[in-house]
Amino acid sequence: MVRLAARSLSAVRVYDCAMENLDTLEAAQSKFDDILSCSSLEAASDKINKLAKAKELDSSLILLINRAWAAVKDSTTMRNEVKDIMYHIYKVTRKALKSMAPPEIKLLKYLLNMADPEERFTALATAFPPGAGHAVKDATALYTTPKELHKWIKMMLDAYQLNKQETDLVEARQMSDPMVIQRLFVLKETIEQEYMKQNNVLDEKDEEFKTEPESVD
Repeated sequence: MVRLAARSLSAVRVYDCAMENLDTLEAAQSKFDDILSCSSLEAASDKINKLAKAKELDSSLILLINRAWAAVKDSTTMRNEVKDIMYHIYKVTRKALKSMAPPEIKLLKYLLNMADPEERFTALATAFPPGAGHAVKDATALYTTPKELHKWIKMMLDAYQLNKQETDLVEARQMSDPMVIQRLFVLKETIEQEYMKQNNVLDEKDEEFKTEPESVD
C-alpha cells in the first residue's frame, strides 16, 4: 500500500529546497523514500518510530513529510488511498515527534510565552551558540542555530496551515491563538533579517509565508 503513495508522490514536488544544502536534503529524501517503500502502514509506522528513537527524525525529514501531506491533502488528482496513507504517515510522525522533545521545540515554547518583544529578542540572541573559539557560557542552556530554529518555525507554521484544529507542536498555548501565530511570524522574520541574510543563508527567492497575519492587540 505504501508503495502506491511512493509512486504517486514521485510526480509531486513536496519540498522547498531553497533553505537546504544538498546533503541534508538528500538524507531527508532517502529516509522518506525508505518510509514510502515499506510494504505496509504498520511497517512504515515502525520505521518512523525507530528513526525517532535513534534521534534521526530531524527537522528536514519532518518538514518533508508535512509538505508531502500538504501536496496530496487537497489534490483532485490523487487517489483517496494515497491520501489515507500520507495522513497516516503524517499523524505517526507527529506522535513520534512528541516523544523526542527536540530542544528547538522547548526553546520556541520558552520564546512564545514571553509577552515582551524586547525580552523575546534578547532571549533569541542568547539561543545561538558563540562562534568558534568562544566558550559556551551556560552548559545547561538550550542552543541551536538560526537555520535550524528557522526550519522548526516553518514546520510549525506548516502544521498550522495544514490543520488548524490539530496543531499540537506548541503545548504552552494552542496554535489557534492568533497571538502565538503572530509571534511565530515575527520570530521567523527576525531570524531571516538579523541572522540568516547577513550570513547568506536565506535564499532571496524564498517567498514562503511572506504574508503576515493581521495585527493582534
